[in-house]
Amino acid sequence: MITENAALLGRRGEDVAAHFLCARGYQIRERNFRIRGGEIDIIAEIDGAIIFAEVKTRCNKGFARAADAVDAAKQKRIIKTAMTYLAKNKLGECPCRFDVLEVYKKPNELFEIEHIRGAFEIEG
Repeated sequence: MITENAALLGRRGEDVAAHFLCARGYQIRERNFRIRGGEIDIIAEIDGAIIFAEVKTRCNKGFARAADAVDAAKQKRIIKTAMTYLAKNKLGECPCRFDVLEVYKKPNELFEIEHIRGAFEIEG
């Protein structure tokens, strides 16, 4: 069960990640795209490629990397959701990439971001 504080931290992390991407030239196409059984935190575009970004926010790096939470089952749900998005928007021929953004909140209200480009791929 996600606590209210964890949900707020997650939303704040997604806001920080979206700002981070925009500052680097990405255009945000959509946030929190949902279908039955899946969600993508941020869908962005840069240089003609569609980027499907999963954001994982943590208060510290102490236990494990935030990206470790994007396991094979999560990747499969993200890929399924991405395929639906591409079909719905007639973007089947566009190159795409799956990124993970690790957002770590520091005690002074600053955030550290690790952008893992091409964190996983569609198999087959």
